[in-house]
Amino acid sequence: MKKNPHILMCRPQHFGVVYSINPWMNPREWERDEHTLAAMSHSQWLALHKTLRDLGARIELVPPAPGLPDLVFTANAAVVMDRKALLARFRHPQRRAEENHLAAAFRGLRARGIIEDIVTLPDDVTLEGAGDCVFDRTRNLFWVGYGPRSDDAAAKVVEDVFGLDVEALELVDPRFYHMDTALSALPRGEIMYVPQAFAAEGRAAIAARVPASQRIEIAEHDATQLCANAVCIGDNLVMSGCSDRLRGQLAERGYRVVTTPLTSFLRSGGSAFCLTLRLNLESAQAAGSPAGEVAHAIAIRR
Repeated sequence: MKKNPHILMCRPQHFGVVYSINPWMNPREWERDEHTLAAMSHSQWLALHKTLRDLGARIELVPPAPGLPDLVFTANAAVVMDRKALLARFRHPQRRAEENHLAAAFRGLRARGIIEDIVTLPDDVTLEGAGDCVFDRTRNLFWVGYGPRSDDAAAKVVEDVFGLDVEALELVDPRFYHMDTALSALPRGEIMYVPQAFAAEGRAAIAARVPASQRIEIAEHDATQLCANAVCIGDNLVMSGCSDRLRGQLAERGYRVVTTPLTSFLRSGGSAFCLTLRLNLESAQAAGSPAGEVAHAIAIRR
């Protein structure tokens, strides 16, 4: 039986583009219209929150904190699977101050029984949470991004901590600096991804894992709307915006695109998935579905 999603979010009380650590971020543009953009971020976040709740999600909140404008992007807080949380370590000093705040939040979640275990990364390994660690339920594996924000060594840590298969892909386009900006694993087994975000080796690895019939390539216009950064709830795909072409492709496969504009957060390089962290993901083993059967089914479809 599928569980309703249990999601971690953070209100954008202190959100703003006050530094630049990716090509999307322009502090001067934000400062010129700060009042309007800050107000817009609140209304857009509330609309996303309502949309997710209307679709059946249960939502927990991390307390916002002054001086931590990107705390709103809770996907980066940790990798959570089978009630175990692997806490993030951030690449840039501007975000490292989030780490202690997030660790305290996860201790609170553990005290309430929402998660059981909290694990920390080795001191010399950087991994920016689920932003660079996208779970593929169909294949019972993590797609791990490395390069701009996370280390290639993080893939082995994820594999050891969660006991799951990992496919590590280097991200080569600075606009798609996290895996969750470039790839989404859809509930029916498709992979929706931005080809130019990956080197040839990465595209080959995706092709080796995913049959052509289940690969959905995102064109430039939709890629720059961060359509890959979608929240999947059943057959609903929640995203900031979507072209008619991509919406039609997804509808043909049985999905309903639900758009809720997140343009304020796009200015920081984030969208729907970035603003959420799924707390109740389960591997095939924990859900009682043997991973071997999943892999066998995929092999037959190929």
